[in-house]
Amino acid sequence: MSQTKFDVLTIGNAIVDVLAHAEEDFLVREGLVKGSMRLIDTEEAERLYGHMGPAHMISGGCAGNTAAGVASFGGRAAFIGKVADDDLGRFYRHDMNALGIHFPTADLVGGAPTARSMILITPDSERTMNTHLGACQELTPADIDRATVEAAEITYLEGYLWDPPKAKEAFREASRIAHAAGRRVAITLSDSFCVSRYREEFLQLMRGGAVDIVFANNHEALALYETSDFETAVGLLRKDVPLAVVTLGAAGSMVLAGEEEVRVPAAPVERIADLTGAGDLFASGFLYGLARNMAYAECGMLGSLAAAEIISHVGARPETSLSRVAAQGGLPA
Repeated sequence: MSQTKFDVLTIGNAIVDVLAHAEEDFLVREGLVKGSMRLIDTEEAERLYGHMGPAHMISGGCAGNTAAGVASFGGRAAFIGKVADDDLGRFYRHDMNALGIHFPTADLVGGAPTARSMILITPDSERTMNTHLGACQELTPADIDRATVEAAEITYLEGYLWDPPKAKEAFREASRIAHAAGRRVAITLSDSFCVSRYREEFLQLMRGGAVDIVFANNHEALALYETSDFETAVGLLRKDVPLAVVTLGAAGSMVLAGEEEVRVPAAPVERIADLTGAGDLFASGFLYGLARNMAYAECGMLGSLAAAEIISHVGARPETSLSRVAAQGGLPA
């Protein structure tokens, strides 16, 4: 096994988030389904942006958010994702570098623009995402930096990036390199719509040993096994993957490792401002703890604390040092 240089490497869509508050009637007028994530083309992106209210930008994307969380805990993070050689791409790369995240992926030159996601936040803090993937879809196996994968304790793959065929091959290449180096591979199922599109392929990754750890929320777990019975989904997850982590919203989370089951409560939150990134940041805390050989209960609590911090404000990147949040919660970081 090569020397560990990174706690967590995340691979996924490099997206600039454009966030704005919106009333329920705005969603109705625009024909949007609250709480959904839809993919849009350039024309629709420009149309919707023109209709949105005041907005602010922040680097996002599920895997990028998770890497930012790991870094905020004081962990050694790396990220692989494709941005274009444009203003948004430079904005994104600057943000990642400023956080101390290793970002070895070369820019896309002369192709699609850097991806952006227009996130509309309603008064109940639910978010409705409208995403133009752009350069994200151009990630290929050639972008998988072997040295970075071999040096990462855990490689974490974003389910949203499973759409483009070249990105699928990039995922498989990363998994092969990681396992050859004696490392672990994790995947997040991303959302129920993503699971519906790729259910069989995700199950094949799990049952074939391409991934060792699965992150899902309760809705994604049900969709994965096409059941309405949560206990049935839990039982099947136990059989299909060595380690599964299921988030349950306000009810906390559960960790499944063979016959072992660990329940972890949610961390208290005084005010919920925006649910964007809660799952991404939960994963950051759990993976950081796992890479540092903490017990599953401690990993889960780090995840809960990170999720609580992120939903207390708008945006999916921490505004408070998560290492400090962990220390205040009596946990090592």
